Amino acid sequence: MTGLGSVRAWWRGLDPRLIDGAVALVLLVLTALPLATRPLTAGQRPSDVWAYLLVAALCVPFAFHRRYPVAAISVACGALILYALGKYSAYPGFAVFVLVFGISLHSTRRQAALAAGLAAVALSVAVFLQPAGVTTPVTWITSLLALAVAWLWGENLRNRRARWAAMEERARLLEAEREERDRQAVTAERLRIARELHDVVAHSMSVIAVQSGVANHVIDSRPAQARQALATIEATSRSALVELRRLLGVLRQGDDPVASLEPNPGMAEIGRLAEQVRSAGVEVELKVEGEPGDLPPGVDLSAFRIAQEGLTNVLKHGGGVARVLVRYSPGAVAVEIADDGRARVDEAPGEGTGHGLIGMRERVAVFGGELTAGPVPGGGYRMAARLPYAAAAGAGEGQP
Repeated sequence: MTGLGSVRAWWRGLDPRLIDGAVALVLLVLTALPLATRPLTAGQRPSDVWAYLLVAALCVPFAFHRRYPVAAISVACGALILYALGKYSAYPGFAVFVLVFGISLHSTRRQAALAAGLAAVALSVAVFLQPAGVTTPVTWITSLLALAVAWLWGENLRNRRARWAAMEERARLLEAEREERDRQAVTAERLRIARELHDVVAHSMSVIAVQSGVANHVIDSRPAQARQALATIEATSRSALVELRRLLGVLRQGDDPVASLEPNPGMAEIGRLAEQVRSAGVEVELKVEGEPGDLPPGVDLSAFRIAQEGLTNVLKHGGGVARVLVRYSPGAVAVEIADDGRARVDEAPGEGTGHGLIGMRERVAVFGGELTAGPVPGGGYRMAARLPYAAAAGAGEGQP
């Protein structure tokens, strides 16, 4: 099979003009040889220079039948009729059959039908111009049958080539589409991982940074408060490690089954999140309206991450009080976080990267929700997100 494939690849690599020229040369040799060797019949005359020129005109058109099919069959048919009028020996119809086959294989169906029609007319005229005893009605019938076989054979091969080309093109397009889907899936997964890492690390590190600053500031004067700050750092770091371990476990399925199977956080843990931020020095006023119901896992996780990011921003840039409102309604959950705009004295100055807001917008956009964020009159900052969902499809929706 490998050798056959190599031969096919070599054949396809040849210049078509070279192949057509070689076939035309073989036809010329096979058609011209009988002119000098075949005995004459009554009514025929010996071959002369004109006979050989007409045979050349009959065979050479195959060399350019791909580019000029109508001209090629016209020249060949004209040469065939003139040869028959000359009463030369060895009636040459084989070259016409090969030419019709080539045109049917390499040209359009309309051009192939035209070539077959012209060849049928030329062959009929040539047969009936032969001297008595050279041809019979059977000769005419067999000539037309051979012509039909050549035409249909070329049509069949051309159709098979077209089908194979279409199948190869479809396979190529499907492969390209599959590769594109794979690239999009990889990109989406990278964005999701980046979001998760940002949500986990940014929130936990903000709490740790604030509490470590507090502990360093009061370790000599108020050791009890310093110990409380260190305890908060320990609890926050452990929680961050658990979430990072879970996320890495998803990426390494099978390496750590326990980590990969730990559940994602959700809105049921909003109270624990508020308590964690309170321990970092921000007063959190949490208000929940409505019944949570059965939130889809994706909405549940995204709403929690949005609340986490909003409280992280308050912790890093906001005031000493954060008001959190969670509103459950049929088919939607809304999260609103606002601060009083009064920066804490223990907050270190700095600027954020803006990745948190981008991540929140991406999470909201996945579910077709709404997100508004910006300063409010009188000072402070407000962020509000609404995530809609179809209550009936909640059980089948996955993580974003």
